[in-house]
Amino acid sequence: MSTDIGIDLVAYAPSRTHPATIQVKTNLKPKPGGGKGKAAIDWWLPESSPAELVAFVNLEAQAVWVMSNAEVQKYAQQHSSGRHHFYMYTDPAVLPKKSDRPVHAYEFEAFRLENRASKLFGT
Repeated sequence: MSTDIGIDLVAYAPSRTHPATIQVKTNLKPKPGGGKGKAAIDWWLPESSPAELVAFVNLEAQAVWVMSNAEVQKYAQQHSSGRHHFYMYTDPAVLPKKSDRPVHAYEFEAFRLENRASKLFGT
């Protein structure tokens, strides 16, 4: 497998019958949304990925969220030109323009690696 096709990491676990393929998306630190907005971490990714899972990383906070492709499709706030735009506000006091889906980092706690590792990898 190669990273040029959208797979950055292959995870082997004794409880799995096949390795998990993971696309890793990183963000150094929160930045103003749209250049002037409230601080957020965000990632763009293709709508179709050969990887089974996507790991979203905030390097500054040393935080990792892991989602399946179906979950990314469900929770990405924007879908444009064959890409998903997924973001999280880091300030819990930010009021989103739309409230039809989660947008704050705390709303995605269930997807944190430490909260999903057992389910995803049987560890």
